Amino acid sequence: MANLKDVHGYVDSHADDFIQRLSEAVAIPSVSTDPSRRGDVHRMALWLENQLKRYGVQTRAVPLGQQEVEGKILEYPPAILGRIGDDSKKKTILIYGHFDVQPAEKSDGWDTEPFELHVDRESGKMFGRGSTDDKGPVLGWLNVLEAHHALRIELPVNLRFCFEGLEEDGSQGLDDLIVTETSKGPQGWFHGVDCVCISDNYWLNTRTPCLTYGLRGIAYYQIIVSGPGSDLHSGMGGAVYEPMTTLISLMGKLVSVEGRILIPGVYDGISVADSSELYVPFISPSQTEAYLSHSGGPISLSDDKATVLMGRTREPSLSLHGIEGAYSGAGGKTVIPATVSGKFSLRLVPPQTPDDITKKVVSFIEDEFAKLKTKLKMKVEFVGGGKPWVADTNHWSYEAAKRATETVWGKTPNYTREGGSIPVTLTFADNLGVNVLLLPMGRADDGAHSTNEKLDISNFLNGTKLLGTYLYEVANINSDK
Repeated sequence: MANLKDVHGYVDSHADDFIQRLSEAVAIPSVSTDPSRRGDVHRMALWLENQLKRYGVQTRAVPLGQQEVEGKILEYPPAILGRIGDDSKKKTILIYGHFDVQPAEKSDGWDTEPFELHVDRESGKMFGRGSTDDKGPVLGWLNVLEAHHALRIELPVNLRFCFEGLEEDGSQGLDDLIVTETSKGPQGWFHGVDCVCISDNYWLNTRTPCLTYGLRGIAYYQIIVSGPGSDLHSGMGGAVYEPMTTLISLMGKLVSVEGRILIPGVYDGISVADSSELYVPFISPSQTEAYLSHSGGPISLSDDKATVLMGRTREPSLSLHGIEGAYSGAGGKTVIPATVSGKFSLRLVPPQTPDDITKKVVSFIEDEFAKLKTKLKMKVEFVGGGKPWVADTNHWSYEAAKRATETVWGKTPNYTREGGSIPVTLTFADNLGVNVLLLPMGRADDGAHSTNEKLDISNFLNGTKLLGTYLYEVANINSDK
């Protein structure tokens, strides 16, 4: 692969240029959940589309709809679709990523300004919101395109791109876009795609690259309890049923302090892990510790590495997130809130689905509420969710990624599942009917969504090489194409 050697050399010689481009991307505060930043997300979409065009990519900005916020109609940022190459003799790879980010303020506890990329050459780390989630990986693909364009080397595969600006806000409109384009057949943007590659996750630890073949799903709920016509003085305590007391009682029945879900039937049908669970043998106790280090304290539920890893990746979980309607300010306030809502979610694994779990959740809470025999009102609302996903690691795409990882990093990758959710993964798999690979760039300690989010320089540059090498390995592997 003589061309690949030249591409790697280009990455090394243009490292500073690539870091500068990441700095430009981080400087655009494309926070999708903040309506006041909506213009910045649109600006980021235009910036990315222009970057793609520089390297010969045919692009299309697809509107995804509108939303009403405080009486104003706001346009959702468009999805940026791209395509380059139409050689029927080559495989076609669809690349997904997102260009929006989580909110961040210096006052949150950042050591540097979150929307100014801080490059610490001594530690080899780059700090900034979006550096690892997901602007760094998206720019990794731009780096690959630039190298081939500048060296006048033909790409070894056909590429299709789907970049969105609403991933952190529920990917509004993206599923409909994928379904619509797929239904167009040969005229659709995704026609002829052989597999999907996503770089929106992280290594299992800080030392060993991984390939991710599974994600947990999610089902999010709120319990709303109400009674009084308005908030009451706590002097009424002892004379009335209190919504907060009932809510706390109900939420306390959902999960044990050891993390065991207490809703009957939740664990039905879940298979026991066997030798096909590939990643546990590769993980040492010290790696497990590193894997959990971002929790900020020695709070793991078990000292057994397999139990910890399985609990995080292939077993369901239930987490309590918060209570709305209760006083949470500084100091005391002696009030009995009239209406409160408790928010919680379950992380799902096969064969669980949001629809099936919702029936069990609602039935259980309604039964428990009836046992309390209060005069209050209660309802359970399903807020949203997504199914879990597991891919076939015997697919040629995973073999290509394994070979690429060994070439670039000199290590055999771990095969892992992730505890979080990327709902679009399953949308692509179901609608396109192709294998989906998660090929991460960042490390477990990058702190995505947290203060001082970072990406190691070595991961940015070697990650770029990894993405490029993967394309060459795909081209070299025999398949049914």
